[in-house]
Amino acid sequence: MSAAATATAHGPERRVAINRLGLWLFFTSETLLFGTLAAARFYMNGTYTPDHLSQSLGLLLTSILLLSSLTAYRGETAIKNGNIVHGKAMFLATIILGAIFLAGVVIEWSIADFGPSEGYGTSFFSMTGLHASHVATGLIFLALAYRHASKGTYSQGNTWGATGVVMYWHFVDVVWVFFYPALYLVS
Repeated sequence: MSAAATATAHGPERRVAINRLGLWLFFTSETLLFGTLAAARFYMNGTYTPDHLSQSLGLLLTSILLLSSLTAYRGETAIKNGNIVHGKAMFLATIILGAIFLAGVVIEWSIADFGPSEGYGTSFFSMTGLHASHVATGLIFLALAYRHASKGTYSQGNTWGATGVVMYWHFVDVVWVFFYPALYLVS
């Protein structure tokens, strides 16, 4: 069946439901991946956390990521309500905050006083690296959503692209909400 025939056979509501189901199945598989890394962290290191880990940088990065979730939500809401200009501004703010978060992770890696060959280092670099790759992917998706908004792709009732991207961004943020205490606070 061709793409055009599939689009005709399934109305817009059906396609959104299928897209939403696919995204939730993806989130389920990613939760297993991230959960395995978190479990490995505790299996390998118990509750050990190095004293010299930058708690203030970790808290700052967490705050930036949580703020980016708010701007992403506001962007999605604006686009759903037909306010494309505000939606684009909020997506741009989210992209900037996400880029600041990634820069902070790179700074954290550069000042880390432990290596990937140590048990905690392996956990730290694996967990933050995988998470950072998902943040980078989210930034690409947000840039695409911004571009679609600029081109007039979204209209009221046709905002799945923006909604799916923001759902992904929230998922990545929730993962960090679990990773942050596992890496920085548990001792």
